[in-house]
Amino acid sequence: MTLMQTIDLLPAMAVKDLRLKYAEVFNEPTNAHNKDWLVKRIAWRLQAQNEGGLSERAKQRAKELANEADLRVIPPASAPTQIITTENRDQRLPAPGSIITRTYKGQAYSVEVLASGFSWNDTTYKTLTAVAAAITGKHLNGFHFFGLVKGDA
Repeated sequence: MTLMQTIDLLPAMAVKDLRLKYAEVFNEPTNAHNKDWLVKRIAWRLQAQNEGGLSERAKQRAKELANEADLRVIPPASAPTQIITTENRDQRLPAPGSIITRTYKGQAYSVEVLASGFSWNDTTYKTLTAVAAAITGKHLNGFHFFGLVKGDA
């Protein structure tokens, strides 16, 4: 089968099969489930393998445009989940045991800051956003709702 025939078959493939093909041509699995993206990436890789990739001029230009400081060095899959302790808590949050108050539509709301979440109305919430949603019925940024914007804490 020629390169063009192989590329022409890609859009008709299922996402599951495209993910397998991606792993085959890139020698690594992908977390992507976007069919169009997978088709484009696989087609590009097959063409690069067949025709030799980018020219030296294109590689040099890419190096000029790239700011290596902005590139991710460690892939997110290998990063351990972060456990929140008092040392790495968001600096906008007051210490556990503190009470955050907010008046909303004429009613005062008090939320207790816990070591791992927030307590309001005899319910524990993981985030301030969840508390704000419970109070307002809308999805709102919890830090903004409670006035805990950067530099105010």
